[in-house]
Order: sequence, then C-alpha cells, then structure tokens
Amino acid sequence: MSAPYERPTLAPSLYAYAKGLRDSDPDGPPPRGGHPVPDGARPRRRAPGLQYREACAAVTGTLVPLLGALDVLDLAHAAADAESALASTGVVHERTVFAAAAAIEPPEDPADRALARSFARHLVRSGTTVQGVSAGLGLLSRLAEPEDVPYLRVLGLLDGLVHPVDAALAPLDRGAAALVWLIHRTCGDELRALVDTLDAGDRAAVPDRLLSLPTDGRGPGPEVARRVAEAVGLAGLLRAAPDHPEILARAVWLLGRMTSSRDYQAEILRYGEAVDLYETVTARAHLLPRDVDHRARLLTLALDLHSGASHLLPWPPGRREALHRTLLDTAAWPGQAPARRDEQQRADWIRRTARGLRAAPQDPPRFRIEVAVADPGDPDVVETRFLIDGRPLVPEAFGPGPGESPERLLDSGVLRAGPEPREVRLAEAYCTEGCCGALYVTVRREGGHVVWSDWRRPGGPDGRPDLPAYRFDAAAYDAEVARAEQDHGWTWPARRTSRLITAGLRDRPDLLTRWGLRQGWISTDFRERDTTVVTFTGPPLGAPGLETARGEPRQFLWRLPDDGRPPEEQAAAVLRRLAKGDPRTYPELAE
Repeated sequence: MSAPYERPTLAPSLYAYAKGLRDSDPDGPPPRGGHPVPDGARPRRRAPGLQYREACAAVTGTLVPLLGALDVLDLAHAAADAESALASTGVVHERTVFAAAAAIEPPEDPADRALARSFARHLVRSGTTVQGVSAGLGLLSRLAEPEDVPYLRVLGLLDGLVHPVDAALAPLDRGAAALVWLIHRTCGDELRALVDTLDAGDRAAVPDRLLSLPTDGRGPGPEVARRVAEAVGLAGLLRAAPDHPEILARAVWLLGRMTSSRDYQAEILRYGEAVDLYETVTARAHLLPRDVDHRARLLTLALDLHSGASHLLPWPPGRREALHRTLLDTAAWPGQAPARRDEQQRADWIRRTARGLRAAPQDPPRFRIEVAVADPGDPDVVETRFLIDGRPLVPEAFGPGPGESPERLLDSGVLRAGPEPREVRLAEAYCTEGCCGALYVTVRREGGHVVWSDWRRPGGPDGRPDLPAYRFDAAAYDAEVARAEQDHGWTWPARRTSRLITAGLRDRPDLLTRWGLRQGWISTDFRERDTTVVTFTGPPLGAPGLETARGEPRQFLWRLPDDGRPPEEQAAAVLRRLAKGDPRTYPELAE
C-alpha cells in the first residue's frame, strides 16, 4: 500500500506530499532537480491563445474579489474556491500565476493584512495544485514572516515550484532561497557535494567543499556564483576566517564571476552583500600571493568598480573610489616573471589594463568612452563602455548584455555625429537581440550640441527607467569620440591584426566580392586570443573548372595564429594573399 504522501487523494496538499518525501529519508541528500510534483497537481491543458497580460488579468480577476471578502468567508473554503477558479482560467505556468499574485497590493489595514496573510498560507500549506500553491506564494511574497521559512523550504523540494518558492523565500532568507535554487540547478560533482553539505547543515565542512569547486572552464557562471555566495554566507564566512588566504582567494574569484557579462543580468547587482564583500576582500587583498592569477582577479574587480556594474552598487560617498585605488595598486604589484604563455598573456593584460585605469580622468567628464577587455584567464567579450557623468550607461539602462565591440562602434565611425540623425545599437543581450533585446540610441547634431535621444530597447527587460535625452557639448563630444577611435592601448597583437585586416577590406571590398563572397566577423578567437579569425560567407567552391557549386551559402573560417611579426606586416600579408586568388582554395580554411 502506498504511503499517504504518495497518494494525493488521501493527502492532497503539495506541502504534505513534499514533507512526506523528505521525512521518508531525512538524512539523505535532496535529489538532483528536486522531486517531481504528483500526478494531477499540474493541469495538462492551457487556454489556447492566452497572452501573458491576459493570463495575469485572469489570475488577478480570480484572487482580488476573494481578498476583498475574506472578513466574511471561511479561509479554508476560500482557498479551495481560489484553487478551483484558478484551474478554470487555463493559466498553467507557475511563474505567470506567481507574478500576477505578487503584483496584487497587500491591504494597508493591519486586520485585513493579517487575513490576506492567513489566506495565502492556506493556499501554500493546503494547496493541491501548482497553480494554487504558486498563487499563495505570490501573495505571501509580500506578507511572509520568519515562521513561513520552514514551509517554503519543504515546498522548494518540488521541481514545479522552484521559481515561486525562490522568489517568495529570498526576502526572508536569501541563503535558504539560494540553496533551494541550487538543489534544482546544480551540475558537477563538486558543486553537488557543496549543496548536499549545506542541506545537511554541516557548516564545518562548508569551507573545504567551497575550496573544491573548479575554477577553470567547468566553474560556475555568474548566477551560480551569486547563489553559492548567498548559500554559504560568503561575507560572514570570510570574516570568520581572517587567516585563511584560500577562502579569501575563493571569495575574490566568486566576486569576479558575479561581474561577468556572460549572463542575462548583472548578477553583482542582485547580490545583497556585494558592498560588504568588496570591503572585506579589499581590506585583505594584500594577504594574497603576488602571482599572476591573483593579481588578474583583483584587477578584474578594480575594472568593474571603475566602469562596470559594480560601479552602481549603493556605495557610501568615496568608498568605491577608495576600494578601486587599493585593488588597482595591489593588482599592479610586480611579481615573478611568468614562464607559461597563458601567464604571459595575463601579465600583459594586467599591464595594459592598469595603465588604462590610471590614465582615466579623476574627475569624470560629462561623456567618456572606454574599452574593457576581460582577463584572458576567464575569457569574456571585449566591450565598449560609456560613462555619462561618471556612471556606466549600459548596465544601468539595459542590463542583459554588454556594450558592443569597439570594432562595431569605434572602427566603423558610427558614433560620430553627422548632419543626419543616425540610430546606433550600443548593446545587445548576452544571448541575441531576438531573444532578450538590445539598446539603441539616435545620435544627432543640434547646433553646438550632440544629442543622444529616442532610446529603444526592443525585446529588452521590463522595469528599466525611461532614458532622457542627453545633450553633450559638440566640441567635447567630437574630441572624445576621436580620442577613443585613436586609442589602441587596450589591444594586443592578434586583435590589432584583425582590426587592420578589417580596415583593409573596408577599403578594398572587391577582394571578397569578386568571388561572390561576403565579409563576416573578423576578430580574435574567444579562447585562443593569439589567433585572428577571418570569416566570410558565400557559395561552396565548385569542381575543377567551375568557379562555384550549387548549394546553400556557407560560412568559411580562416584562422591565423600570431607568428610574432608586427600586426601591420601580418595584416598586409593577408591582404596580399587575398588579392592573388580565391580564398576558398586555401587548404587551411574551415567551414
């Protein structure tokens, strides 16, 4: 005979079901991805053609009348009625139900507020469907108290409720919310061991599990890094281990991962203890070994404090600038000469980046353009950053991705203000514009001013503030754009080679077009930064005697490892070779 928690007809609440599963193996680790919800808890059909706004309206239209009559209703019956009505709406996605319920303003009257809280708790603790429990979690997200935490943690074991539980739990206990999320999203044995240790409450073993996490390409991305920091209580853990340089180094690494642009939002801005952790890390940075690895990671933090999302954290007056100077000075300490090629690349990056940060004006001008290159040990995009009145524009105005590359914005001249208005894409989402949006501005000249206005964020995130029209002194604007276009101090040889090849093809497009080929992106390899990659598209090469073959156009990749000659010579050699014949005949070409 099955246990009661396995039979929804006998123990219908999802909370009782999840609690029964946990109690059946109290000392065992939670399953990867959580437990599936029982059969029948999630409706199998949704209303056809129901748009998001319509779905939210259907949910609020169900809940609001009940909330307004709770003083004359039996709460248990009202919760059951709400579940039944929600099932009839055809809204099946738990995130939609949660968001709609969370958007309902709680009552101001204390007695009515208490009734609404009790109603939400009935849905959360007695609900039998994902919709009903998600609605209760949405209402409770603005009404919850510490006594709700154990119930939410238990419900967080169910796969179908991870998002609403995470969102409702975070305001009460960020560490518990992060652990719920990690239970469902964890990959890799080392991270799984940390999650199991946290779930078991074995705090003494947490430092060793934290130190076992890989810091190479298998390491966590930005959101996982934030969740790990929250789950382990990283700032407090670091304060409790003042003589533990390994924990300090791991904190620096996790903080740096949260600043990465390789995610859909700036995770450092979502980390509630970011300022505290920055303060603690910076105060102890001098305790780290002076090798290239640690210096590069400290400089990553300094760079983000200067012009990245970390600049936007709620800093007390003067603290960001003070921490930036300390991290920059510490990262620039001379160390042993690196022997390996990858260490030499990082040492070169440290010198270039530190030089650029020191050359930046102390008093922020009205308009500033900078190019940010990530640590070669943790590859990321090369982006163009804009500071307006000293504040970074893209992370504040957009968020889901970095600024466009300098090749797109500076080498092309699109930022120059001409007689006709020009729309310019300043940033694109980490995935693509078609998925999560982009940031556009129209640049125009008005007498003695250059104006940035008519902002567009197609497909971008909701909730961002409207952007004003920015007016810049035309002479100062023109001078800044010219300075940025002529500043090559951020480049390295292979990147310089790629830019020179692009410039050469801009002057002589016929080198490709005469073969029916179209130039693609030309840059450096994402992970092999000493290799220039030239791409172009066109028809495949035909059989001997035929110029082309029939078929869909293909993309061709021509990889050019840096051979040590000056970039000018390497680029000239590439252009000369293109002038001699069809590049599709090159034996080293890849498709």
